[in-house]
Amino acid sequence: MANKPQIRTSSSALIAMIADEDTITGFLLAGVGNVDLRRNTNYLMVDSKTTVKQIEDAFKEFTAREDIAIVLISQYVANMIRFLVDSYNKPIPAILEIPSKDQPYDPAHDSVLSRVKYLFSTESVASGRR
Repeated sequence: MANKPQIRTSSSALIAMIADEDTITGFLLAGVGNVDLRRNTNYLMVDSKTTVKQIEDAFKEFTAREDIAIVLISQYVANMIRFLVDSYNKPIPAILEIPSKDQPYDPAHDSVLSRVKYLFSTESVASGRR
């Protein structure tokens, strides 16, 4: 155990989360949480008191941070800021919509899945396959 390699923090990347309390708690227990020296966290816990502006601000902050590689967002939260999620087109950080405990997952609203379907339909049309 003493020779365990250390992960360099300057080259490691974080997972950010915007979700309900149960989802955030599960990921924090798994060790995904991070608090930097300025007390900034890599998650936003959404409840009934959280405003859409707070969710928008967290999404913009997480997608602008260079130390974040993936943003996990509960689908019902993503639906609140759908215009931001759908307009985001950078590869890193990747935006992944996940189900929550109380809200079922709807693949019709998943922006990543709809982009993949679009790419495959365009690719099949371009190659002459149907």
